Amino acid sequence: MTDSDLSDLRERAAKGDTAAADELIELATENGDMKELRRLADQGNSTATDQLIELATENGDMKELRRLADQGNSTATDQLIELSSE
Repeated sequence: MTDSDLSDLRERAAKGDTAAADELIELATENGDMKELRRLADQGNSTATDQLIELATENGDMKELRRLADQGNSTATDQLIELSSE
């Protein structure tokens, strides 16, 4: 996918196109692109948040989980506790 295609998807997602947002999330997840998932999650996309938590957990990214937990995300808090106890 070209940068132009990504820009188009981002623009469509920003305008409320859920199919475009879903495609961005799928691409970001496949590529391990936490920055893109974080951007979408910070815009309130719960699917992106779920994928970000999953990826952060897989990578042992305590900092990202802590950031999400500090924002009140209970799933991130649970994952953080679980990783801390391992």
